[in-house]
Amino acid sequence: MLRAAILLALLTLQSMPLHAGDAVYLDELISRAHAVHLDAEREWRALVHYRANLILPGVTGQADDAHFYLAPDGKTNPVAELDATLRAFFAPPVVESDTVQHPQCRFVARYHWLRDALHFDPARLPPQPCLRFQAWRNALNASQLTLVFPSAYINNPSSMFGHTLLRVDAADQDQATRLLAYAINYAVSPGGDGAVFFTFKSLVGLYPGLFSISPYYVKVREYSSIENRDIWEYRLNFTQPEIDRLLEHAWELGPVRFDYYFFDENCAYYLLSLFEVARPDLRLTGRFRGWVIPVDTVRLMVAQAGMVGEVVYRPANNTLLRAELARMNAEERARVSRLAAGDAVQGALPGEDQREEARLLEGAYHLVRYRDETGEMPHDAAARLSRQLLLDRSLLPAAEDDAVPVPAVRPDEGHKTRRITFATGRRDDAGFQGLSFRPAYNDLLDPSGGYTDGAQINFMDLTLRHYQGSDGITLEDLTLVDILSLSPRDGIFQPVSWKINTGLTHTRLSDGRHVGVWRTNGGAGLAWGDWHSAVFYGFVEATVDAGDELHRDYAAGLGPSVGLFMRPVPRWKLELGARLQDFRLGDHHLERLIALRQSVSFGRQHALRLELSDHHDRGTEWGAVELSWQRYF
Repeated sequence: MLRAAILLALLTLQSMPLHAGDAVYLDELISRAHAVHLDAEREWRALVHYRANLILPGVTGQADDAHFYLAPDGKTNPVAELDATLRAFFAPPVVESDTVQHPQCRFVARYHWLRDALHFDPARLPPQPCLRFQAWRNALNASQLTLVFPSAYINNPSSMFGHTLLRVDAADQDQATRLLAYAINYAVSPGGDGAVFFTFKSLVGLYPGLFSISPYYVKVREYSSIENRDIWEYRLNFTQPEIDRLLEHAWELGPVRFDYYFFDENCAYYLLSLFEVARPDLRLTGRFRGWVIPVDTVRLMVAQAGMVGEVVYRPANNTLLRAELARMNAEERARVSRLAAGDAVQGALPGEDQREEARLLEGAYHLVRYRDETGEMPHDAAARLSRQLLLDRSLLPAAEDDAVPVPAVRPDEGHKTRRITFATGRRDDAGFQGLSFRPAYNDLLDPSGGYTDGAQINFMDLTLRHYQGSDGITLEDLTLVDILSLSPRDGIFQPVSWKINTGLTHTRLSDGRHVGVWRTNGGAGLAWGDWHSAVFYGFVEATVDAGDELHRDYAAGLGPSVGLFMRPVPRWKLELGARLQDFRLGDHHLERLIALRQSVSFGRQHALRLELSDHHDRGTEWGAVELSWQRYF
């Protein structure tokens, strides 16, 4: 209803006839704009979100709200849109409200840019006061912008690659009061759609994406407390006029819908479009065709000379809690667990002073808050216990404030998300050469640093091979999606690990032929250990294969898998795993696999990987070995 009211108001204002003097001056402005080709300027193309067509000549506007374009063909015609915008600026004054703004105020960034480019005569085109915009701008009191990157959250499809948003820092704020700032965010709301429906609908642009502005502490609570995502803050060195221009454009985008596309027109892409408005000589969005991953846009901003200043790490509640518990011995952790379960405080442990007792009470309080936010404890019970722990804590002296160590590798410093692989190896008695390309994102054996431990996300991983004695190239694998969440358990944290993958692969028939099947595999399991040394895991998995060469064209099976992931030294990773699948439906057979995979990284953008595997399938046995070099870019 609000968009409809705004659109109606704009159409009404545009349809009003101009006075003769206004018409003469409008024609003069349009002629001057055409003479210097303002419609082709980068500033104009950025303000109206035009993007060059991929194949056909011309441009198309990316906004998907009719009222964002003032000309009937403004989405594809920059000249007509500029002319219609100038005409709209001559509309008579209005009384501003939530649904009515003068075009000079509704499109305040366009107005200011055209005013400066064409040197409007205020006597012939009177400027409007724009009281609502001025009040909004004064409330922000912006003097600095900060790019915020909450780390990847694998349990939310829209955030599995991370997220980016923009914090607007006021002139009277410092690091201690940054939570009171405001954040500009572009996001989509999937409503009640689950992960599968969200993924499909977001791939074809069926969700509306909207810009919004909200208090930063609300976003920190969402990311840090509820989703337990570490946050990185990158201060951007924009000038004050650039900040003003960006905020003017953010005001214009407030009610505008952009169709959300998971891979390209997402939060990361549209944040870059704001930066191009602020500083038009930045060429950011054009660097990405096909997919835009948030961490890559952070890298791009860091790579701009002089763009990024101070970088601040804001650990998630889960990170803070784990750091607290890591500084405790087994007896102290057990005490914290009992306190968080509601056991009354009964004095300090033998040999323990009051400061140590205070540290245990703080740890128990943070554990209760964590369980409250994650839903592991009823909210009312958590609130009562939190209050009691704080009361007990208030009777003791202050404990030492142990800071959480900042990770050695920031997200923008980790390996790049695209990977190309050159391989050689042997399967059965046939040698092969292979070429693989993965557009995104990270697997467990990739170089460490900058990514969430235990979170594996591979998309569209394509492998081609040429086998010795063959005249052609074989499509060996095409992984549409491969997601693994491997989360070790301990005495306090009890997560469930899970996995899902689907794509084209090969299976071996009883006659020795390798045939292509579409395989979907998934399961749940448990893991124990420490990512700095070793993690042991076990899953119960289900697999469904579909293919013309299979009996009844499909096979469905169930079985266990176990594995050991180790990191003997920081640059060397290895994984030993075994898997059994008993296919009882469709094509009956038993499939067993034992594999050793190891990787040695050279820097963060190169790795050497060796994989050995032994397969038992449909009564036959065969082995494979592959040595590959991987380049991240």
